Amino acid sequence: MMKNFNWKNPAMLLLAAFIWGSAFVAQSVGMDYVEPLTFNCVRSIVGGIVLLPCIYLLGKLKSPEEREEAARMDKKTLLAGGISCGVILCLASNAQQIGIQYTSVGKAGFITALYIVIVPILGIFLKRRCGWKVWLSVLIALVGFYLLCMVGGFSLERGDLWLLMCALLFSFHILTIDHFSPMVDGVKMSCIQFFTCGLLSGIAMLVTETPDVHRILAAWGPILYAGVLSSGVAYTLQIVGQKNYNPTVATLLLSLESVFSVLTGWAVLHQKLSARELCGCVLIFIAVILAQLPDKNE
Repeated sequence: MMKNFNWKNPAMLLLAAFIWGSAFVAQSVGMDYVEPLTFNCVRSIVGGIVLLPCIYLLGKLKSPEEREEAARMDKKTLLAGGISCGVILCLASNAQQIGIQYTSVGKAGFITALYIVIVPILGIFLKRRCGWKVWLSVLIALVGFYLLCMVGGFSLERGDLWLLMCALLFSFHILTIDHFSPMVDGVKMSCIQFFTCGLLSGIAMLVTETPDVHRILAAWGPILYAGVLSSGVAYTLQIVGQKNYNPTVATLLLSLESVFSVLTGWAVLHQKLSARELCGCVLIFIAVILAQLPDKNE
């Protein structure tokens, strides 16, 4: 029985979750040197550049049949998908980057993970039925979000609002990818989305910020980690890891990025959460897990 155990797919997905979770630390440290739009502009362009050799190598590894299928794919659809995802990614990642300035790495990771609960709710408008577990997970997540973020009564801290907006935007990003990915090459679409995100972030950067080459070079470590590992490597791991693997289990494993964000924030930045905030984190993580469990008839 052990010899039939598939360890490669979950190992790749867990590594992707770890990279994304630990990237919150890089994003937080990066704010000590550069402004949010500058960070995301450079990070996204680096991510797009990293995927170029990945596209070449993956193309070489394809069988003749797979190459024929790739050649038949509509390039207009690929471009439309990449640009659409890039626009939403630009809004989502910059909302996240701004929010990280005002809160801890752990809180940022857990609030961002709310997209896994938001996605099935948005699916209602796309005629996708939600079971009782989804609604229960929404209720649990709302309680957890209150414990984690509400301070001084019914009020939200500035960073929490930005991150909640980020979670909503990432939900639209996931649904957009879900729409386009069956029709196009996922890695190529990702490459286009990163260059789109980098271009739009760069335009906004020039209008609202004062980028400094010396400060960008000083932030080379966080930028390269977020660009190369979080964008390039982790995305490729997700693509390969999800191939021929149960999508529900895959999403469950990837959602562990929120746990890794807390652990790396504690280990690297020595950030701590209060007992109340930890309870909120636990409830949100339970909601994230519950929302992904399949029904008996699935």
